[in-house]
This record gives sequence, C-alpha cells and structure tokens, in this order.
Amino acid sequence: MRPKSISVSDHQAVLVIYALNSGFLKSDFYLVQQTLAKGRRLFTLFTSIDEKFHAKLRRTVSNAYAMSTLVQFEQYIDSTTTAFLDQMKQRFVDRPRISCNFSTWLQWYAFDVIGELTFSKPLGFIEQGRDIEGIIGSIEKMLDYAAVVGQWPFLDNIFLKNPIRIMLSKYGLINANTFMVDFARKRLSERLDTVSGVAKKSPDMDSYVRNDFLSRFLAAHEKDSEFITNDRVLALTVANIFAGSDTTAISLRAVFYFLLKNPITMQKLLDELFEQRRTGNFKRSDGLVDWNEVRELPYLSAVIQEALRRHPAVGLTLERVTPPQGSTVCEQFIPSGTIIGCNAWAIHRNARIFGPRTDEFRPERWIDCTKERRRLMDNSLFTFGAGSRTCIGKNISLLEMYKFVPAVLMAFEVSGRIFALKFRR
Repeated sequence: MRPKSISVSDHQAVLVIYALNSGFLKSDFYLVQQTLAKGRRLFTLFTSIDEKFHAKLRRTVSNAYAMSTLVQFEQYIDSTTTAFLDQMKQRFVDRPRISCNFSTWLQWYAFDVIGELTFSKPLGFIEQGRDIEGIIGSIEKMLDYAAVVGQWPFLDNIFLKNPIRIMLSKYGLINANTFMVDFARKRLSERLDTVSGVAKKSPDMDSYVRNDFLSRFLAAHEKDSEFITNDRVLALTVANIFAGSDTTAISLRAVFYFLLKNPITMQKLLDELFEQRRTGNFKRSDGLVDWNEVRELPYLSAVIQEALRRHPAVGLTLERVTPPQGSTVCEQFIPSGTIIGCNAWAIHRNARIFGPRTDEFRPERWIDCTKERRRLMDNSLFTFGAGSRTCIGKNISLLEMYKFVPAVLMAFEVSGRIFALKFRR
C-alpha cells in the first residue's frame, strides 16, 4: 500500500466501497497501467477512472463477454487444448529426463486461447514452445513497473508518460508505444487494411462473420464509430491480450500446484471425473469436455473455487478514492479523498466467511457447508473484484479452467515433486 492509504480486510467494506454508484472512484494507480499508441493513451475498462465512460463502454461490449456468448467460443478453447495435449505427448510424456516447465506452458496455453478467442487463430506459443516476440516478458516488466510506480503515480508522468516523450512519439520521432500495443496492432493488421488511419474490411471479408472478439469490436465500431473509434478497437484488443492471459495462467497454475501438493484431493477429483466418463456423462470421444458437462460438478467446482480463494491472481489492493463528502466504512468515518480499498488475499483469509483453517487448501469447505454459508462464500470471493468493476473477463477464465483441468487430468498422470507426465492408456 502506498503512503496515506487504507487497506480494509473486512468484507463488509467491499459492499460499501465497490457498490454500484457508491461514489468511490478509481485512484490514479490505474492511470499508470494505461498503454500508449503514438502518443495517445488507450482507455480500457480496467484503466479508465471516468465512471460514465466506463459504464458506456461496458454496456457496449458486455454481451461479448456473457457466458451465453462465450460458450459459442468453446471450439477455440478446444482446438488450443488439443494442441497443448499433443505438445505434451510429443515433448514430455514418458520422458523423465526432459524437464517440463509446466508453469510456463500454462501461460503459453492461456495466451494461445485468448489469441483464438480474439483473432480466431492461436498466437503460436504452444506450437513453437516459446514466448512469441517477447510479449510475456514485456507484460511482466509492465506489471513490475506498475506495482512500484503505481504507489507514486506522478512518477509515471516523469518516466513512461513524460509529455516530451509522448509528443515525440505523436510525431513519429520516437516509438513510445507500449510493447503490447505494437503486438496487438500487428495482429489487427492481419485482419484489416488501414487507409489513412481508418480501419477497412479486408478484401476477402464480405462482412465480419468470424465469431470472435475482434469481429464484435469491429461490429461495435461500425455501429457507433464516434465512440468505438479505431483507437478504442485497439484498446479493447490490447486489454483482451493483457488481462485475458496472465491472470488465467496464474489461476491455472494455482489449481495444479495445490492438486500436486494434495494427493488425496487430486484423487477425489479424478474419481469424480472418471465416474462421469464411466457413466457416459462425458460424451466426447476426443477426451475433451463440454462446459455443460462440467460446470456443475461439485468437486471440480470446489477445487477451482478453493484455488481462486487460496491464491487470487491479483495481489495488490484494488484502490478507490472516497467521495467528496467522505464515507463511513466498517463504522469508521473516512475523510474525502482518502485512498482506500480491499485486497483479495486478506478478504479470503476471513474465517467468519470461509470457515476455519483458511491458510489450508481444502475444497471440502465449499461442499460440507450449509446453502447459506456457500452463498456467503460465493458472494465474498474477491478474485475478480466486485460491483460494476468486476472483471469483465471472469467468464473467459472460468470457461478455460472448467474445460482445461479435466482434459489434462484425464489425459495424463501428473505426479511428483519433479513434474512428470505419463500418458493414461
């Protein structure tokens, strides 16, 4: 936490600070994470601090992120999962002398999925087994920068967003573009022709018929080009790549880490999955599963929920600023202009909500509880934020995890302190 700010670990504070129309606005911390394109800031749902702009942008694109829409994207997740499983078989199965950095492969998987969902094509991480164009490394540097400089946001106007640097970039004298912007723009150019800065349909496209995010962003641009400008299409694309890959990769790593650390839990999950296969509830012959087959599996759901509770992807406080009249939070009056917020890592350790032994990974807490307790825990999970600013990509992450985890566990025997894969025959 930065100087002169307050972090609150009581979940009741979440209901006040992040409530709809609460008057608590995002702090300047989020401005540090705004990307640059030719001297212009790109505003996204995460980095914008203007509530009216955020509300309008969210209304414009929210349907694309609804679960009812995303299930139409299952084919893209399936194709990436198949490619991942094939690479595991070819490179690592039954080859104990060859080290598999599974953590890295999970991040490559998450990147290729978001590439499929956004552009209808993978970005090439899994196929090539490497960080394409250094984009992952650049994102890690950006996160490291934002974590530190975000505590003193004025420093960003001296370093990356220096007015002189931005002006030189605007006139093409230097390239001050954020690396992610150049990465996304290159992928956009593969879909579009650009004439005088205006996005045009490619000659081989009669219409935006592809069922991916980019087609939906472009459709929104055609419908309201004054609001969904070309820069805004670029910003939405950058946000998809940035937010839709790193956090999901962290969550997938948490699931597999805790399963490997808890063999009894792993076996319980395997028993549930193979029972579903034995009874014919998993109908596919390729070893993959459909969302509707797994979304209500009790133990799989408990494992994923517990991993999200135990190791939330975002470790920093989600900062807000108290309204002009100040506010009372947890029976304490907080003056106007105070930076305040909640942290998922603290909220998720609240024994009054999540029961005893909150430092343990124990999926059973989501099963051996009353309906009222389960509802309370579900509503208190802060992994994706809360209120109107809840992460719009939440459903993407859940869809990936619910489909990917069973596919891997039913295809391979995953074991050992030294990570090893063995093909299930």
